[in-house]
Amino acid sequence: MSNVTTVIKPIATRESYGNALVECGRENENIVVLDADLAAATKTSLFKKEFPNRHIDCGIAECNMVSIAAGIASTGKIPFVSSFAMFVAGRAFEQIRNSIGYPKLNVKIGATHAGISVGEDGATHQCNEDIALMRTIPGMVVINPCDDIEAKAAVKAAIDHEGPVYLRFGRLAVPVISDTEDYSFEIGKGRVLKEGDDITIIATGLCVSESLEAAKMLEEDGISVKVINMHTIKPIDEELIIKSSKETKKIFTVEEHSIIGGLGDAVCAVTCANDPIPVIKIGINDVYGESGTAVELLKKYGLNSEGIYKQIKSNL
Repeated sequence: MSNVTTVIKPIATRESYGNALVECGRENENIVVLDADLAAATKTSLFKKEFPNRHIDCGIAECNMVSIAAGIASTGKIPFVSSFAMFVAGRAFEQIRNSIGYPKLNVKIGATHAGISVGEDGATHQCNEDIALMRTIPGMVVINPCDDIEAKAAVKAAIDHEGPVYLRFGRLAVPVISDTEDYSFEIGKGRVLKEGDDITIIATGLCVSESLEAAKMLEEDGISVKVINMHTIKPIDEELIIKSSKETKKIFTVEEHSIIGGLGDAVCAVTCANDPIPVIKIGINDVYGESGTAVELLKKYGLNSEGIYKQIKSNL
């Protein structure tokens, strides 16, 4: 556990993705980046500028991009395929399943603009189903970092991991909360950000910082809250979940994703099999998103700190 502080300038994890690719590209010439006509938005344009010979723009053809990456991986290279979560996880699901997952190829998937915080792009682009989709693919690692530092660490960990990895990044700038001396990232290991005795909040992605703020509000009401950052959805940290369930006897999961098939269901599977306790899932409640600013949408769907606070209070 560590003391958590927030730095002044928030940054979008898609920016972190682009910067991490450049940093890692300088150290590893086997890294190749593919994009589907969205390099400016996914920030792989940063990699393209520095390594033009290792960047491939496949055009608006995500399925083809994934197949090309599979071929590149078979030569020993480490390809990163990049696009919006809706397009790469949704449109190219079959190719990811059959061309990457089935042969267990070493392809990394950088999915940006995930969740409703895509904002004005609307319901068609707001992918709240990608974690559920990727969790079903055998052998796929699923990571949803909470901030700039964690996103960069996740990219590096994905490179070191042999096999397919799905990395989920956001459009909205989020606070940096991992700027601690003892910070470390390990695939499959959640991080306790705050200890508490009454309830546990397990959050992922941009909902981690919002959950920390909600925990402060709950503490003012005399509710002691443990907060966990579950950056890896698959493989999930079963040991930490079971430990927390035994300690607090009640868990709330918070995610910018459908409550069907995401973090909440992954946590429920662990508690149901090992220590059955109440688990309340906070997320997108089986509905599509809508157009609006990211801040407005997070408020409307109850995923800002106040919304999380109110939903937890109503369930206590």
